[in-house]
Amino acid sequence: MTLLQFPADRRTADVRRCAEALQQLHGEAANRFWRSEMAGFAAGLRAQGVAEDEIGHQAGLFMRAVQMELELVFAAEEALA
Repeated sequence: MTLLQFPADRRTADVRRCAEALQQLHGEAANRFWRSEMAGFAAGLRAQGVAEDEIGHQAGLFMRAVQMELELVFAAEEALA
């Protein structure tokens, strides 16, 4: 079992940074940004010796956290409109 100091979905600064970037990007630029972020995310965990299945799990947690942040932003914008 691998012990992670900061589970991916609780890295709020990274979650918000990615959500903010994705709000500004569209199409292929958004895809490139996200692929680059996830590649760096996985590489960082591999460098710590984290198993591939755990990397996949943490990547899923992070992806869901970013999606939830985007949904919150869009809901707030809708409420103001």
